[in-house]
Amino acid sequence: QVQLVESGGGLVQAGGSLRLSCAPSGRTFSKYAMGWFRQAPGKEREFVAVITWSGGSTYYADSVKGRFTISRDNDKNTVYLQMNTLKPEDTAAYYCAAAGYGTMSSMTRSRSYDYWGQGTQVTVSS
Repeated sequence: QVQLVESGGGLVQAGGSLRLSCAPSGRTFSKYAMGWFRQAPGKEREFVAVITWSGGSTYYADSVKGRFTISRDNDKNTVYLQMNTLKPEDTAAYYCAAAGYGTMSSMTRSRSYDYWGQGTQVTVSS
């Protein structure tokens, strides 16, 4: 059974940092692009960041550029999202996703992804 399991969420004050992890199981995702999305209450799910299967290319939403860093360790079959200088508007459930195909430009859309995790809550207080 293919699974994506996120961890690392929690409560943090504005300006603080968190590191999210996504550890897929059931198969290797070394050949998949891996993305992070988030969804706040009353809002649609939005793209946060993506990294190619090789790790050679990354892309970020404008709202997180310069603050968040996506990375992956294919040997550990794990993808990370380092979140620095967190803001209250970053509060959301964060979801890990895997895409086995698609262009980089398509990776900002949820429908491009084949597998999703259950989400981990990030709450940033002011």
